[in-house]
Amino acid sequence: MTKERKRKKPRIGFHAPIKGGLHESLIIAKETGCDAVQLFSRNPRGWKAKPLTDEAVALFRKTRRQTKISPILIHANYLINLSAADEIILLKSIESFREEVERALALGVDYLVVHPGSARGCPEQDALEICALSLQVACKGLRFGKLKILLENTAGQGECIGHRFEHLRAIMKACPKLPLGVCIDTAHSFTAGYDIREPDGLEATIGIIKKTVGLKNVRAVHFNDSRAPFNSRVDRHWHIGEGHIGREALERFAQHPKLAHAAFILETPYDDPRADIKNLETLRSFVKETNEKG
Repeated sequence: MTKERKRKKPRIGFHAPIKGGLHESLIIAKETGCDAVQLFSRNPRGWKAKPLTDEAVALFRKTRRQTKISPILIHANYLINLSAADEIILLKSIESFREEVERALALGVDYLVVHPGSARGCPEQDALEICALSLQVACKGLRFGKLKILLENTAGQGECIGHRFEHLRAIMKACPKLPLGVCIDTAHSFTAGYDIREPDGLEATIGIIKKTVGLKNVRAVHFNDSRAPFNSRVDRHWHIGEGHIGREALERFAQHPKLAHAAFILETPYDDPRADIKNLETLRSFVKETNEKG
């Protein structure tokens, strides 16, 4: 006789707004039936950030205990370029990223997601080395505890590094003392040239991830369809099933057993307040618990 076992399913969530306070993102996640959540800890489009108050930190930690949301991801601000050839931008980026890490540690979150940066102005290999060195400088002397930094793969737009998983491997290898992991973005992968639309293409991509960064290091997935076509190197997230990747392919991705340990986080557009709920319901239908024989 064969036994039936429940297939492990990933924890799911979305990028929640922080209007009204950082703790509000956890409440919104809980109210919408999410297990996980991603948020910004500050304005994502400015160098200056309001300091975290002791009251805000305490309220965030209290709300987490009450909601039991886990994991919690913070996405670093968009101005950070840890691979910048411009010295002024690089120094600002290192300072800003250290602040992001310190805020993540204060709040007690699980993951901090960051893009490796843009190589504009220097050779790609140099940019990879600059990124690794910048990470080490920014994190010098910090005690991480459970916090992991997740390097997110990119679409390659604007000479961004990280559009090949080999890039992420090189950065991780150069920073052996840092707690680094990986966040895979489905839209970025697709427009960077990883064709995940068909089963063979998905398996080939999973194989590349395994050989480069290691599947166990994939802690999160930014789960998005793509408004931009395959291999275009353009970063345009879109609603699930309405873009160039398609519903069938994304369902197959969400159900892949080798990714079930990761948190799946929606980063779909906010053009319609109802869209997030619709996308969340679609993702939830993909990962619903099923039985399989073994």
